[in-house]
Amino acid sequence: MLGSDVVRAAEFVNHQVVPVTRAELDVTDRGAAERLLLEERPDAVINCAGYTDVDGAEDDLDGAMDVNAEGAASVAAAAREIGSKVVYPSSDYVFDGSKSEPYVESDEPRPLSIYAQSKLAGEHETAELNPRHFVVRSAWLFGTSGRNFVETMLALGSDHGEVLVVRDQVGCPTYTAHLADALVRLVDTEAFGLHHIASQGECSWFDFAQEIFIQSGVECRVMSCTTEELGRPAPRPAYSALGTERLDALYLPHWKEGLASYLAERSVAA
Repeated sequence: MLGSDVVRAAEFVNHQVVPVTRAELDVTDRGAAERLLLEERPDAVINCAGYTDVDGAEDDLDGAMDVNAEGAASVAAAAREIGSKVVYPSSDYVFDGSKSEPYVESDEPRPLSIYAQSKLAGEHETAELNPRHFVVRSAWLFGTSGRNFVETMLALGSDHGEVLVVRDQVGCPTYTAHLADALVRLVDTEAFGLHHIASQGECSWFDFAQEIFIQSGVECRVMSCTTEELGRPAPRPAYSALGTERLDALYLPHWKEGLASYLAERSVAA
């Protein structure tokens, strides 16, 4: 989902792009990563490979760590060998949700889930193995090239006319096309280190669902519940909105604008 938009954003500003699918490169194979990067010798590598099944990771520690941590290490090390920059997209879920105001880069991560632990491990591997790194935490991604919350809501709303959504998790829904543009801008800088880049504003999943149906014009009853009542396997932070303290920060549009752009792109694709 993010990778497709990164390719498009990079090509739009006339970067020469070498998109690589999972079938073409398993990031957990360090030798394969080294061979590919030695052959292509890119100036920058944006590592959009990821194990993203938050609930599934609770029973698959090895799988999550293999991709999100060991895979990150493979890509970062291979990029270092040719002097290339590397970007590692990470997650707001590395925080425990105990704050009541947006998390900034200097806040201490306290991951609650296996997925979050694997993403934090990937951050550390990337930073340790390549000094020319950008670790970019974002949040609640949705885009036209993958499964996401917006599509789930629209499908459930169309099929059932009502949805049940948690009201006690708050974050920053982020349109992958907006994030991809920022990542491409970032690699053209020397602003190495940790960045928080997510949509402006914050909302709960319940608020997000309501706005999805308002903007899409779909009639659907949105009911709310608590995280405990929903009973998902993986713990999630109650509050994970992201802010930034960087003077060179990149800012994305508001999440409602991101949703509008997503729905417009979705309608054109249909």
